[in-house]
Amino acid sequence: MRMSSSTASQPQFTNRLAQEKSPYLLQHAHNPVDWYPWGEEAFQKAREDNKPIFLSVGYSTCHWCHVMEHESFENVEIGQLLNENFVSIKVDREERPDVDRVYMTFVQATTGSGGWPMSVWLTPDLKPFVGGTYFPPDDRYYNRPGFKSILHIISKKWKENKSEIENQSTQILDALTRGMQATDKGSPVVPTMEASDKGNQMLKKRFDQQYGGFGSAPKFPQPVIFNFLFRYFHRNQTSESGTQALHMSLFTLTKMAYGGIHDHISQGFHRYSTDRIWHVPHFEKMLYDQGQLACSYSDAYQITRDDLYEATAQDIFTYVRRDLSHPVRKPGVTLSDIFCHYYNVKENGNVDPLQDPHDELKKKNVLLITSTVEDTASEFELSVDEVKESLEKSRQILYNIRQKRPRPHLDSKMVAAWNGLMISGFARGGQVLGDPTLTDRAVKAALFLKQYMFESGTGILLRSCYTSDRKTVSQIDSPIRGFADDYAYVIRGLLDLYESCYDDQWIAWAEQLQMKQNQLFWDEDGGGYFSSQRENSSIVLQIKEDQDGAEPSPNSVSAMNLLRLSTILDNTHWREMAERIFKVFAERIENTPVAVPELVSAVMFYHSSPKQIIIVGDRNGEDTKGLIKTLHKHYLPHKVLLVSDGSTDSFLREHVKILSSLVCVDGKATAYVCENFTCSLPVNSCDELEKLLVGSLPA
Repeated sequence: MRMSSSTASQPQFTNRLAQEKSPYLLQHAHNPVDWYPWGEEAFQKAREDNKPIFLSVGYSTCHWCHVMEHESFENVEIGQLLNENFVSIKVDREERPDVDRVYMTFVQATTGSGGWPMSVWLTPDLKPFVGGTYFPPDDRYYNRPGFKSILHIISKKWKENKSEIENQSTQILDALTRGMQATDKGSPVVPTMEASDKGNQMLKKRFDQQYGGFGSAPKFPQPVIFNFLFRYFHRNQTSESGTQALHMSLFTLTKMAYGGIHDHISQGFHRYSTDRIWHVPHFEKMLYDQGQLACSYSDAYQITRDDLYEATAQDIFTYVRRDLSHPVRKPGVTLSDIFCHYYNVKENGNVDPLQDPHDELKKKNVLLITSTVEDTASEFELSVDEVKESLEKSRQILYNIRQKRPRPHLDSKMVAAWNGLMISGFARGGQVLGDPTLTDRAVKAALFLKQYMFESGTGILLRSCYTSDRKTVSQIDSPIRGFADDYAYVIRGLLDLYESCYDDQWIAWAEQLQMKQNQLFWDEDGGGYFSSQRENSSIVLQIKEDQDGAEPSPNSVSAMNLLRLSTILDNTHWREMAERIFKVFAERIENTPVAVPELVSAVMFYHSSPKQIIIVGDRNGEDTKGLIKTLHKHYLPHKVLLVSDGSTDSFLREHVKILSSLVCVDGKATAYVCENFTCSLPVNSCDELEKLLVGSLPA
């Protein structure tokens, strides 16, 4: 670490993180702490100096991460304590989810909870022995032990009882390893559809009948649950349980769209609501939420044709394209009157003090839709169109004002997994909303990934790339290779993209990535995917993730990908791999399906005899477009779509032999609905296809 006289242009301290690309790591580059990035240099230093490692994990938009940096890591006294007694490593959890995952498992197992910043102390051979989250600098804050005290205690114990700590850490890691072992040896059969019924019943018990969502505050958007419930409804449309599943999803999505968790001025959704009613958000927006929620609102629109869901999906796309991409009234009634009525704006603020314990929003308003456009029109004796026009003008005025304020921090790091989720969002939006600009945006994102985050020579996907000026894309000196979730999410995005643009290069790349994922992460002995590569010696605990949380688990998404690809390419081995995943997590699927809703969705797909819908005709022909538009009017989650023109689909025609026998009838684009590679009689009118699709829906 370099030290110099501090000037306006020269910081007093500079450490190794100044050479990193991650915005989060760069935020700590001028701490007095002698930080190392995760890597062999730090590990060797700890071994040579016989010092324990202090590992700090966070991310750039984490509030308490910034608090701990300001209170502790900018503190010269604490910096000296760390530098003298520990080797300090800083990790961006979004850049290295493998490291975060291992030590978060330890922290949760030993403390009962977890979160960020995560603070863990390791032996020089990377075994954890003490862990926690945020620590205040001194003992007097928040009834939590002070960071200084903890550093003194751990340093003293290490010097006096190093062998005891090392033995304890080995025992803890061995216990965690035994507990994390997941295999398909104990379950001879794939779970049945009863798991979906149980999952629906468990969600029904947790459902908030008044405000939507599941459970109490804080409330998170849970797209994996919406995905499951929509599929459950599709399978059980005439039953009370199916109707209830649809209601739970639509009601929650409506309340979220009206709530403060939805940014009504600058679009997009915040990370979560701090309260039960979706009013006061945690002011942080994540790409992975936008991508998944775009799919949820597109599905809702496809099922209901309700304009609210279409508008909300478009709202998300507007935000992502602008901010997360590499851009008449009656006399006497004012714009503000209408706006304040519709969004529940109060003179003294609309945030309940119980929702704001630190008075950060005192006398302020978080926009919350508590009226309808129709009620607002009635209140001010206006037409519905006049109210809509007024609200749009008001939102634009406030948006222009907001742009004059200091912008919130933007982490410009690009993550492959999250881009995969957003490709799915744009692709699904392009299909359902009939908006080709959304499909074009998905194509551009996929091309970007292939150019900058994929090694064509090795077939390896990279985890992330970086840009400082939104123009120049770069990698760190030793690029971080993708993890199982990067492969899974990107493959899903490519399959969704194909069903929106019908260019079979995306299926070809999806197949290539699937083979590479199998090579790098598949457990041949026990089944299922490890989250990180097995040969990585710096990862001391191998984990097979199954829980579907803010992001679906890579095993859940991969099971669905394998089933979709096996249906498209007639690859029975990949279907068998999906079956093994179901067996690995059978106990979880059968006993606590609400913890793995995305995996249960894959089980439903498996038991539903997925249909191939094949349209033969010129991709750009109006008759072909008409058949595709008819198809996308329907919510058909248990299908794969292929479009063949006989000339530009060489990959598919090579791998899907049935395509060579399907032809246009009477010179017009023709649709075939196939199951188990047996096809219905061909149809070449939208009305005939409509009848065939309705007839193929569950009774």
